[in-house]
Amino acid sequence: MKRPILIHPDPRLKKVCTPVSDLSDDLRQLADDMLETMYDAPGIGLAAPQVGVTRRLIVLDCVKDEGEAPRPLVMFNPDVVASSDETNTYEEGCLSIPDQYAEVTRPKLVDVRWIDRNGNEQNETFDGLWATCVQHEIDHLNGKLFIDYLGAMRRQMITRRMQKLKREQARA
Repeated sequence: MKRPILIHPDPRLKKVCTPVSDLSDDLRQLADDMLETMYDAPGIGLAAPQVGVTRRLIVLDCVKDEGEAPRPLVMFNPDVVASSDETNTYEEGCLSIPDQYAEVTRPKLVDVRWIDRNGNEQNETFDGLWATCVQHEIDHLNGKLFIDYLGAMRRQMITRRMQKLKREQARA
């Protein structure tokens, strides 16, 4: 089931999320709903707070090449356990901040540990776009948005645009 995506500014997007202590069928269903919502948007990552749930859950799939099999990842309690000194800069966007993009510099490589949908601990090193995406989504779990990496003027300008968008959507 597709879920509505919260648009910035929304106080739920700034909350630090609660760890998942017990995997339930409801949480697995939430993960499935989030994947459906992300693919439909379309996006390459989605965090639970973006659909109004303040739990430590993200989904992502950075496969973009035509003909390449999708690789949906569901991560409960994801945590960056190591990151490289070398950085990458990507133009980031966010489903909660539609049509707004900015360059953000992050570590090029990150080691991430998480619990999969079956309750098994996983660990993987991510590089390039995958590394950027997983860090962006984990930021959401900590109440941080990509615009928080920008200067105050640019951040305020984007926030005003989102407030205007929300007013227009409310009138529609």
